[in-house]
Amino acid sequence: MPVISVENLSKSYRLGQINTGTFSRDLEAWWARLRGRPNPHLRIGETDPLLTARSAKSAKEELNPGGLSGLRGSNSEEDDIVWALKDVSFTVEQGEVLGIIGRNGAGKSTLLKILSRVTAPTSGRIRVKGRVASLLEVGTGFHPELTGRENVYLNGAILGMTRQEVTRKFDEIVDFAGVEKFIDTPVKRYSSGMYVRLAFAVAAHLDPEILVVDEVLAVGDAEFQKKCLGKMGEVAQGGRTVLFVSHNMAAVSALCKNGVVLQDGKLAVFYPVNDAINYYIKHGANLALRVSPKERRDRQGNGAARISDVKVLNSTNEIISQVPLDNGALSFQIDVEGKETIRSAWVAIGVYDTLNRCILWLDSQALNFEPTIKEGNNHITCTISSDFTFTKGTYSLNIAIFQGKDMLDYLPSVTSFDVIDGDFYGTGKISGGNPAVYVKQEWKKW
Repeated sequence: MPVISVENLSKSYRLGQINTGTFSRDLEAWWARLRGRPNPHLRIGETDPLLTARSAKSAKEELNPGGLSGLRGSNSEEDDIVWALKDVSFTVEQGEVLGIIGRNGAGKSTLLKILSRVTAPTSGRIRVKGRVASLLEVGTGFHPELTGRENVYLNGAILGMTRQEVTRKFDEIVDFAGVEKFIDTPVKRYSSGMYVRLAFAVAAHLDPEILVVDEVLAVGDAEFQKKCLGKMGEVAQGGRTVLFVSHNMAAVSALCKNGVVLQDGKLAVFYPVNDAINYYIKHGANLALRVSPKERRDRQGNGAARISDVKVLNSTNEIISQVPLDNGALSFQIDVEGKETIRSAWVAIGVYDTLNRCILWLDSQALNFEPTIKEGNNHITCTISSDFTFTKGTYSLNIAIFQGKDMLDYLPSVTSFDVIDGDFYGTGKISGGNPAVYVKQEWKKW
């Protein structure tokens, strides 16, 4: 029986339209805008974005009264509207753990906010059966001036729990969060890690029928993330429902049964989770791979040296995109454009699988290889041994160039390659056990 039903859900926002903090000030701003005057509550030097947009529209119509702008009519107003969600429909069964996957800006957080009743939809309908506990951002529902103890009771009350229910779970919550020493300290003095640990502990332990978790676990350390995943698994096994948003595909795969993929506010697929992850990797996660490294805008670093191209080479220095298991040595050639002469540079390459797990880390500094990058074009090659190879699948490269502690350039998912079947051992057999890599082996008996 569905506990969450979403039907043709849409949410839109108008660009530049924000409130002023009070209803009376909103009315004054609306009345001024109606008369073509600026918002009286703007600071000196600020402009009203809606008034500016309308002035630009009027000028455009004056310049071309009979052209396209005149024919479009209200379409220019539609240009000011952004659809965070558009006609999204799906259902979630009781006890199901649903992974919600998508790139930044795909509409994941907006969907969770609507399901948690933090914001209202523009159109469509949702039905939620049961009490919802939401953890949408660090410290949601916490008051910074109150102590950890007081915030546990406050958050419990927000979630609809009685004081007796919170008291019964209190020790378990504090123990899980690991903040016993600071439970009577105002949470404004907590680190972000302590904040999120306590916030998650409250949401997970107060017996909600539906637990909604956004990408907040990235704040915690590895040990706490493991505890959180284990707790969400316990929640699901207890017959409760979990909605889980994460960019960690390994966590999504381990925890979830089904997966929703959102693209540009629309529901792309609703699949068993592994199919959803494969769809996301193929159509969404690796969009960066289709753009030349020179044209990438998502790079980091001071720009003193820039990655201009990356090639994957086989043992005969041929450029390849598919790597057989029996390929032999494998090389990564990095073309670097130096803006100036850079001495003692070093390069790091991370090889990641489709679940965004780092399978291999290659670091030139660890081998005391710190080349001088001259002004202009440079070529740096890293070759890995034929003594091991990756298992069948798709792998992407994250590459960074450093000088000392300074990052010169960094590009995630700069290129990828596919590993296909081959006779790695020379026996015509493939090893079982689902390993991450194959290694050369020698067996003896004595």
